[in-house]
Amino acid sequence: MMRVIPSGRLFVSEPDPKWFGNGPNPTNDSSWTNQNWLKSRFHFSFAEYSNPKNTDFGVLRVMNDDLVQPHRGFGTHGHSNMEIVTYIVSGQLTHKDSMGTEESLGRGSIQFMTAGKGVRHSEFNHGDIPLRFIQTWIVPAQHGLTPKYGSYVGGSPETRKNQFQHLVSNVMDTSSSTPVERNQDVDMYATELELGSKAALHIGEGRQAYLLCIEGEISVNNEKQLAKHDACEITTADGAGGELEITGTAVEHTESGDVAHALVFVMKAVPGSERSDF
Repeated sequence: MMRVIPSGRLFVSEPDPKWFGNGPNPTNDSSWTNQNWLKSRFHFSFAEYSNPKNTDFGVLRVMNDDLVQPHRGFGTHGHSNMEIVTYIVSGQLTHKDSMGTEESLGRGSIQFMTAGKGVRHSEFNHGDIPLRFIQTWIVPAQHGLTPKYGSYVGGSPETRKNQFQHLVSNVMDTSSSTPVERNQDVDMYATELELGSKAALHIGEGRQAYLLCIEGEISVNNEKQLAKHDACEITTADGAGGELEITGTAVEHTESGDVAHALVFVMKAVPGSERSDF
């Protein structure tokens, strides 16, 4: 079963700049693409958005699609007992944490953390263009882990052009080798599709998937159409699994050229974890 979550059903948050240690929004800055410093689309309940019918999807607890304007960011804040995966779409994300790590990452890169017993960090856009990233919080297989930070520097877009690039996997799964390994049974794939091109992925038995259209537009198994910011829950009643094929049906100009861009998370099926408010 495939169910589209249209972007209009996502909660949009535009918090006060002071909440995260930012100065006032400028009144006339041509480098800004949004009036507020942050525009965040919440896929699941988070912060001021509380919806008991949309709390998670399998082990995905949070997925926020964040647009941060130039020279703004999230001041130092804490996390614990979460596996955090941040996929950079455009711009440069600068991370600094209590473990002594500081680095900046661009398109196609991943910042990841095991928050475990507790870690504090900040995330900033020190650049002159807007920054966009997808941050996902994954429930860990166990609590109280030692905090850890890591990163994957996105290389040539050819690695994900018209094919799925396997970027994240379970650290306990010896059958696969990916740039990022997490303390949970979850896989993440990314693809950038030229117009009319396809990418296919097998969803294994007893698995479910969450698909996000990041840029452009895609069709899913020639049945569903997703526009930018739309998502799709992919489940099966009998847990039999199946094939996922997406096609680039509209492209937009990006740092990688004219493409449609998608992200897929695959995990153990949890019956009843789908949204139940529509």
